[in-house]
Amino acid sequence: MADMKLSVRAYSKIILHAAKYPHCAVNGVLLAEDPKSKDSKKGKGLYITDAIPLFHICLQVTPMAEIALTQIDHMASNSGLIIAGYYLANENIKDVGIERAGPRIAEKIAENYSNAYLIVVDNQHLTLNMDSFAIVVSQYVDGKWKTKERSSYTVEKNALDVVAGLLQQRAYDELVDFDNHLDNISLSWKNPHFNKLVEDLAETFGDQ
Repeated sequence: MADMKLSVRAYSKIILHAAKYPHCAVNGVLLAEDPKSKDSKKGKGLYITDAIPLFHICLQVTPMAEIALTQIDHMASNSGLIIAGYYLANENIKDVGIERAGPRIAEKIAENYSNAYLIVVDNQHLTLNMDSFAIVVSQYVDGKWKTKERSSYTVEKNALDVVAGLLQQRAYDELVDFDNHLDNISLSWKNPHFNKLVEDLAETFGDQ
């Protein structure tokens, strides 16, 4: 059994956020079902249901990051979810480290959830066809981020097909991060329209 499972929605947002800003580093947070919830499936591992895109301009801990995390935490707690991790994509295509892209935010999340996950986008595997998963996964253990074996996590069925379809449709133009929201508050960082695009494509590939 895998320790963690990533939903199609979460994986899609991570990859499309990186694709929308190929010239920038980007980051965001991971939302998961609360393992302590009465509705959670004990022994099934952590299920990451969603990802919330944060920034593409300044990825460090700032007053805006604090505001964003507070709003996300409020939304998550009202939905039976927790902030269970952090994701990032670096500017350099070969860089899969976390040193230059807001590690303090990741550590802050780990302070509140001791088994937090960290996902780094492997830019070298980003293609329109998405033949393989373009992520490196780590977990916070004994105060350090330790890379996980591929067998320790899974991604929902058809995720690669869905992401390839979204990329080919240029659906990243529809994805809103907190920088976009702060520029125009009518744009929702909850991304209801993008979520619907993901759901529709997932249903299409599920029927095949």
